Amino acid sequence: MEEAVVSSVAMSDIVTAELSIWGLFVESDLVVKVVMIILLFCSFWVWAVIVEKVLRLRRLDELTTGFEKRFWSGGSLEDLYDRTGDKPSHPMAMMFAAAMREWRRSSVSGTRRVDAERGAHLQQRIVRAMEVTLAREQGQLERYMGYLASVGATAPFLGLFGTVWGIMNSFQSIAATKNTSLAVVAPGIAEALFATALGLVAAIPAVVAYNKLTNDINRYTDRLDNFATEFEAIVSRQLDEPRSVYGPDAVGPDAVGSDAVGKSA
Repeated sequence: MEEAVVSSVAMSDIVTAELSIWGLFVESDLVVKVVMIILLFCSFWVWAVIVEKVLRLRRLDELTTGFEKRFWSGGSLEDLYDRTGDKPSHPMAMMFAAAMREWRRSSVSGTRRVDAERGAHLQQRIVRAMEVTLAREQGQLERYMGYLASVGATAPFLGLFGTVWGIMNSFQSIAATKNTSLAVVAPGIAEALFATALGLVAAIPAVVAYNKLTNDINRYTDRLDNFATEFEAIVSRQLDEPRSVYGPDAVGPDAVGSDAVGKSA
């Protein structure tokens, strides 16, 4: 009787040791180990992407809000462009700088008078410059978003593969030992469930973050698109004014000044 009790206690200790998280990994089959390592790496990278995107969008939102306040303050856009510099720190300032560079490039070309057709071409070039900048920055914001979508879609199935493999190992152990006791069945089933859990740990944050970040990025790009539309209206208004279209300084930096912002606001 005492030997049976001791044997039972020893068996319980073995099962407990094998069912620990580290024990499940060490004692698992090679295939299940590979699945676990892949899922752990995916989970780590998912959180790295989430943290980077959240911090970046928060910083861009703050910088963009400050730039919009300066843009609509009524000051000269030329002065704002000079303060922005050649290397703006956020997409809205980059779009503004691209448009102003195109405006200045047209003024340096030597044209002192501009007709309606050339004014329309200038406006198209400015709009195109902003669109190219917007597309490039949107691509940077959406970087690694496809990775989150891929992990959210495939991680559960990868965990399910580990689950199926672990259960197969359990049945093989039963067939080899001809014993259905918990000590024989538990390790393989625990490995299977652990692989499933890791798949969900990687997939759930990826799906939630993908949906949230996609909405935030779309909201921010809409904000940039609205700015581009407003700036296009300012340029169009300046080119349509008689003094801008037919005056001696039709195309030039001084044409976009504080009065342009004030009227559009």
